Amino acid sequence: MCGRFASSRRPEDLVEAFGIEKWEPEEALAPDWNVAPTKEVWAVLERPLKDAGSRRPVRQLRALRWGLVPSWAKSPEGAARMINARAETVDEKPSFKRAFQSRRCILPADGYYEWVTGTAERDLEVEGKKKRARKQPYFVTPADGSVFAMAGLYEFWRDGTLPPEHPAAWWVTCSVVTTEAETGPLGVAPAEGPRSLAEIHPRMPLMLTEDRWDAWLDPARTDPEELRGLLAPPPGGLMRAYPVATAVSNVRNNGPELLAELDGPEVGTLF
Repeated sequence: MCGRFASSRRPEDLVEAFGIEKWEPEEALAPDWNVAPTKEVWAVLERPLKDAGSRRPVRQLRALRWGLVPSWAKSPEGAARMINARAETVDEKPSFKRAFQSRRCILPADGYYEWVTGTAERDLEVEGKKKRARKQPYFVTPADGSVFAMAGLYEFWRDGTLPPEHPAAWWVTCSVVTTEAETGPLGVAPAEGPRSLAEIHPRMPLMLTEDRWDAWLDPARTDPEELRGLLAPPPGGLMRAYPVATAVSNVRNNGPELLAELDGPEVGTLF
């Protein structure tokens, strides 16, 4: 799964990296080293500009709320539970199906956090029998230092309790697409501890390599078979993982020190 990530890159750098045509500097988000559900996050998406004469999709950098609210939802109360969409069922689930067809986005990040626990407890979690306790946090990031482009979906929700002209009448929310974690060796593994992403957690965000950005963002791509092909996992060995301080487990903590690599696990694990 993806329940916490870091996003500290300057919007100007994201504009350059993704070839953004439109973004509003006044909407700039502050660097965030401990992004939690319901926070605003950067999203790269393509859609026509509002009130523009042309219907040509324009690549934009937008601030969206993390936790997808389906357009048909009566209230946004369940948003915190819609932070992830499973790649295996995203084209079937009512909450994500329509967004997957035409409202795909990229959620740029430095990387994501995950917490290691024992193998037996992980197996129970996969089976849905137990919610595992979080233990040693690890930070997972591209080994080459590039932006971590997470596949995402976004949706619009209208708050019927507010008049249409109210600035909060429309919510734009998003979700991270997740897939099975890689079982092959990490590109760069910690000195001690997990040797693969699957040893950290059975799920991971679906990372999009740069050669797949255009296809994923293109709203004109709606063929179900072609879209399912975009859910293929990236090549293995592109990621590194290292232990970080347990301070990241508290959402109130935020700062670049959360990304500092530890020499070894801060808390005991089975590794």
